[in-house]
Amino acid sequence: MIKDVLQDAEHRMKSALAVLSEDLAGLRTGRASPALVEKLPVDYHGVHVPLFQLAAITIPEPQQIAIRPYDPGTLKVIEKAILASELGLTPNNDGTHVRLNIPSLTEERRRDLLKIVHKRLEESKVAIRNVRRAAVDDLREFEREKIISEDERDRGLEQIDELTERYIKEVDEIGKRKEQEVMEV
Repeated sequence: MIKDVLQDAEHRMKSALAVLSEDLAGLRTGRASPALVEKLPVDYHGVHVPLFQLAAITIPEPQQIAIRPYDPGTLKVIEKAILASELGLTPNNDGTHVRLNIPSLTEERRRDLLKIVHKRLEESKVAIRNVRRAAVDDLREFEREKIISEDERDRGLEQIDELTERYIKEVDEIGKRKEQEVMEV
């Protein structure tokens, strides 16, 4: 019973880390990367579709992203989605491709990106703490229903706290790596 609660909590905490890693991969540093735009939602016939489903994304140069839509009619909506995003990039449309030139980051833009990184880190920590709270509630409910003893509950609570601490540390480590990447000139 306790083992099931712990496994579920760990699975959900891993999911929170995966979401964080995906979010941070989309944050722009000084280098071009398909991850910057591939998850960008594009309004395609009234439905929000990730950009990678509508176009081929390549890196022809270290500071440039080229987006070639599978359907040339989507060039304008892709352009609009890029302008509406928090990327801060201006798309260049040459009729067949949308090109994004990745400028070197200014000090001010680096600080803005760090704020976004810290916000995403805090959101992940909150998600992990919410998983912890749900697991603790489950254990307390099991004790109330006499499914487990008080000692078993206490051992389970310790294990949940250790699990939570481990995942919070992982969030911090991911954050440190991303901060270094953003501040890298």
